[in-house]
Amino acid sequence: MLHAQNVSKSFTLHTQGSVTIPVFNDIEFSLSAGDCIALTGESGSGKSTFMRMLYANYTCSNGSINVRHDGGWLDITTASPHAILDMRKRTMGYVSQFLRVIPRVPTLEIVAEPLVALGTSRADATAKARGLLTRLRIPERLWQLSPLTFSGGEQQRVNIARGFIADYPVMLLDEPTASLDVDNRATVLALIEEAKSRGAAIAGIFHDHETRDAVCTGSFDVTSFKVGAND
Repeated sequence: MLHAQNVSKSFTLHTQGSVTIPVFNDIEFSLSAGDCIALTGESGSGKSTFMRMLYANYTCSNGSINVRHDGGWLDITTASPHAILDMRKRTMGYVSQFLRVIPRVPTLEIVAEPLVALGTSRADATAKARGLLTRLRIPERLWQLSPLTFSGGEQQRVNIARGFIADYPVMLLDEPTASLDVDNRATVLALIEEAKSRGAAIAGIFHDHETRDAVCTGSFDVTSFKVGAND
């Protein structure tokens, strides 16, 4: 479902005399349907950077990242912005650590919107959003409020509900169980298992070792590709 080949990344600090900071060299990474691969490495090793590259938030300095999309392969390192947006809409879901939404839009609409964008009726999308918010223990009295008024843990659960509402073939999860209590963590694990069962290909960052052991089918250590790692 996803293959990164000979991928390298560096950052140019334009405010510091255009100094170039190399990060990765020659990453090789594959993700198959039904897999859940943990991106591992010590803090600061570049796990989140690599995940943002897979989502095309960061460009690649070299190499290619191909995603199975619309019956073929899409190289997101060379694809147009329109193609990237279409890939994110229909193929690749991303649950980030931070909730970014338009202020004053009700939580129920925010969670339902990805399904509406795919052509699902508003009524059906709302019904599925209600089910996810209930599973994730967001009280119904909050559904008509903006999630920006919620606690950090509640915002995270809204992010998870929105990320799992559509059956994306590929999913990226950035610490989806961080700051969650035991019951809500168990719910997220169940959602991940359900996604795996339908054939979703998942890459995630899981700092909770118990969570990683429970849902992951393998791991990928980004540290081994970090510039200077083998010096």
